[in-house]
Amino acid sequence: MNDDANAKDFTQGADRDFVEYIVKQLVNDPNSVVVERAIDEMGVLITLKVSRDDMGRVIGKSGQTAKAIRTLLRIIGSKYNARVNLKIIEPETGEEVTGSSEDNFSASPTVEPPDAPIEENIME
Repeated sequence: MNDDANAKDFTQGADRDFVEYIVKQLVNDPNSVVVERAIDEMGVLITLKVSRDDMGRVIGKSGQTAKAIRTLLRIIGSKYNARVNLKIIEPETGEEVTGSSEDNFSASPTVEPPDAPIEENIME
């Protein structure tokens, strides 16, 4: 028997195909979408790369689109008894974008009061 013929290709799967399909429908440049799949001790890791101009579309307002995609991936993973995680890669830096408002964005900036009182200029 040939072991290569029986080896399963772990770079392919319904979860990877799902992410690729959804993201290509969202972005303006579907040719720049790169979806990779890997399996490790934590489960399945889907890595997503899109063009810089499409990052906002994939992450969404306050990370809601990325959160929705991750939620749907968990449902797909539960169907196959696997834990599926989505990692969105920043195009220029290569760093992960979490897509959550708590991690990347400040919903309301913190403004500290000045130490000294502010003097007002009164026109005479």
